[in-house]
Amino acid sequence: MEFKSEHIKDFINIFADVQSRIKDCEGCYDVELYQDEKFENILFTISQWESVEALDAYRHSKLFQGTWPKVKSLFSNKAQAWSLNQI
Repeated sequence: MEFKSEHIKDFINIFADVQSRIKDCEGCYDVELYQDEKFENILFTISQWESVEALDAYRHSKLFQGTWPKVKSLFSNKAQAWSLNQI
């Protein structure tokens, strides 16, 4: 996610507030936050889910629905997301 520079700390604070609640969602193994070494306004959340269904349930949860609009307003560019399979 690419944030407006003045909103980096805002997002980090939001993430710190919801991280444990995301981890408590059924099917979530872990969720972490990373920051690009070169461009401090680029941050990544990496989450591990039991299944696509568990991730989709989170995406439709009150937690996500209440958090996403706040986060989205901080972006300087459209968010990108990938779903990956471990090899």
